[in-house]
Amino acid sequence: MINKRLKQFLHIAFWAYMFLSPMQFMRGTGMPMTQYWMNCMGQLLMMVMFYLNYLWLTPRYFVEGKHRYFLMINTLLVVCFVIFLHYWSDLTHTIFVRSASIVRHPDAIDEIFYYVRDFVNLSIFATAGTSIALASRWFWADNARKLAENARVKAETAQVKAELTSLRSQINPHFLLNTLNNIYALTAFDQQRAQDAVMQLSKMLRHMLYDNQQESVKLSEEKTFLENYVNLMKIRLPQTVDVQFNADLRDPDKRVAPLLFISLVENAFKHGISPTNDSFVHITMKQPEEDTLLVTIENSNYPKTESDRSGHGVGLQQVQRRLDLAYSEKYEWTKGVSKDRKTYYSNIKIKL
Repeated sequence: MINKRLKQFLHIAFWAYMFLSPMQFMRGTGMPMTQYWMNCMGQLLMMVMFYLNYLWLTPRYFVEGKHRYFLMINTLLVVCFVIFLHYWSDLTHTIFVRSASIVRHPDAIDEIFYYVRDFVNLSIFATAGTSIALASRWFWADNARKLAENARVKAETAQVKAELTSLRSQINPHFLLNTLNNIYALTAFDQQRAQDAVMQLSKMLRHMLYDNQQESVKLSEEKTFLENYVNLMKIRLPQTVDVQFNADLRDPDKRVAPLLFISLVENAFKHGISPTNDSFVHITMKQPEEDTLLVTIENSNYPKTESDRSGHGVGLQQVQRRLDLAYSEKYEWTKGVSKDRKTYYSNIKIKL
């Protein structure tokens, strides 16, 4: 970005060159400095035309869409300056050239050439002033647009991070409530198994308290967390329930958003277990490719009755929102009930 001082220097340097460069042709001519500066009237008027357009006419008329007035004023100024330069040139010649032998007697063609030359020169500098003014406005407008866009992106990023943090904090009490209910039920008939459950819970809480505060965790850590949860659930389930957890990770150090799948696993146990019928919960984590994670959860389908409205689907809503925020356009989630209505499935494919 060109700063103000550099821009001022460039303006001064250019006009200094315009006014001083003709001095190289003065050597040996005996031209007095007064005559030289009077001959610089053309450069002075070109500078006037440039800054009139740069500072006033372009922003006041051209940018505002008043192109007719802009053209009329510029044409009038150029014509007036051309006529003025013609008489000024004659005045300068009369003052400094007194020898009758070198008095000018230009013919009509010379007069027309001088008028056209001055008209073109003044028009060029008027156009240059307009062009630079428009380019400057575009440059600063583009910079302002980029700054506004960067600010918008930063604000959206901050909002997304805040929402993700909020969603993660909502998961903790929801998960903890379900787990404590399971342990409470277990204490009624097997204290030893309840103690084992508390140990499993402590391992999971360690993951929740520390890893859940990060943007992402290793796949191996998330796998261990889910494995602990499944083991905790198996403690209170009868042997007739088929619970399987399988993991095949090509790159366990790949990172994933923490606690992303726990709500789905909770739902599988909550809605897939029947106290009277055979039940199953099958969970699979695998990486078909190093940058792809596929999590499949299948359970026997025992949907809640209309009278049982606990949960209200909060867990699924949180999973959907977290996927949208953390992996926008980088995930696929298919879920539903099989054709025979006996199995509920949930498949999530994420591009890590």
